[in-house]
Amino acid sequence: MEMAPFASRGVVHKKGTPILELSGVTVCYNGRVALEDVSFRLEEGEQIAVVGPNGAGKSTLFKVIAGVLRPTKGDVKVYGHEPGGHICIAYVPQRSQVDLTFPVTVADVVMMGRIGKLGPLRWPRARDWEFVHHCLQIVGLADLANRQIGELSGGQQQRVFIARALAQEAELMLMDEPLTGLDLTSQEEILRILDELRNHQVTIMVATHDLSLASERFDRVMLLNRRLLGIGHPQEVFTPEHLKEAYGGHLRLVQSADGIMVLSDTCCGRGIER
Repeated sequence: MEMAPFASRGVVHKKGTPILELSGVTVCYNGRVALEDVSFRLEEGEQIAVVGPNGAGKSTLFKVIAGVLRPTKGDVKVYGHEPGGHICIAYVPQRSQVDLTFPVTVADVVMMGRIGKLGPLRWPRARDWEFVHHCLQIVGLADLANRQIGELSGGQQQRVFIARALAQEAELMLMDEPLTGLDLTSQEEILRILDELRNHQVTIMVATHDLSLASERFDRVMLLNRRLLGIGHPQEVFTPEHLKEAYGGHLRLVQSADGIMVLSDTCCGRGIER
């Protein structure tokens, strides 16, 4: 698969600078603490799963990194600078956050990712549309460019949002629950695209509730419940102590023969099996 969009990014960042660094980040709003004293750093090209229960602060973390929300305390640096205005950061939203009934074509949605590259009062040129077409080729949707976004399946819509991030020439992608509500075939297609992006130094953070998927498909994971409970290899982070702190008594842990945790939901007797 050809990945030309990443061959010649317009902005050259200082070599050796971590793409993302958070130091003591705390976020408070509506009288409650959403994030507390979160510190970590990511190097260029890393892919990491951000795992935690509902209300853990995963979406808040992404908003802070994207520069949409300012931390109450602490610092966020993207390539050593404040995140606001960085067009190298792309947020890939949950489908539930997008009005999919709005009459707009797939190609137009992807072109929205080019707005920061066009400059003020500039209309897309032929090469911009060519770039959009190429991004749709990467996610396997070039033949649906003229379809209405609302006519697509959930998995196809999620791939359109990834193509929009590619059109932005993003170096850091923040993906909020990209696999939620998708069938297994669509999930595998999204994961295949992420595997391809790994080869091209695109740094990706994926928020997910799926502990099994996080441990199987990501070399590094982050366990969050307002505070950062652990970051590193899944076997180092998904310990009984950390998981109990994150989820309380809602998980039952069983050790399998290969040393990987089997996680079951004690509420319903069904679980995340390996």
